[in-house]
Amino acid sequence: MEGTKPILCHAHLTYIVLYVFLFMFCLQITSTSSATASVPKADKDFVKTSCNVTTYPSVCKKALSPYAGYIKSSRLKLTYLALSLTLKAANASSTLISNQAKNKRLTEYEAEIMTDCVENIEESVDQLQQTLLAIAHLRGADKAFQLSNAQTWASAAITNENTCIDAFSEGDVSASVKKTVQNSLLGVTRLNSNALYLINHLY
Repeated sequence: MEGTKPILCHAHLTYIVLYVFLFMFCLQITSTSSATASVPKADKDFVKTSCNVTTYPSVCKKALSPYAGYIKSSRLKLTYLALSLTLKAANASSTLISNQAKNKRLTEYEAEIMTDCVENIEESVDQLQQTLLAIAHLRGADKAFQLSNAQTWASAAITNENTCIDAFSEGDVSASVKKTVQNSLLGVTRLNSNALYLINHLY
């Protein structure tokens, strides 16, 4: 993976994070407007048809259908939005797990795997940022290289998420802690899997 990793400075990563969340804010406004405005059936059908072939169709449709008026029939917008929603969910999951890790009632073992999990999810967030940056550059001359980067980063993010899920499945962890963390991570992984499918079928 090191051979395909784009070299990015902190300023670039800060820029992409700010851009994505500004983008998401604008989309929330668009979604609210779409709820009262008439969205063409063709736009709704495009999202539905695209989601039907993803790994988790119902998750895809629930996440992306509110933005059908924005997506229209653009595969690039569909994919970029799917990744943006995944990044948003991963950040929320990272915050949740970080807060859980500070719980004084955790056993030593629970605290250890929670700390490891936080590192995994933070790495996943970084990889999703890299994925978004690669997708944003697909219209350049090095489209094939950027697409390969996006596929690599999105796959790596899923691996980190699953590593965290597996740690809680195998270890001696209280049911309440396991349920909270796994439910959060499963949501991220399913969104990520759908986004990766869309990346792989972008062209």
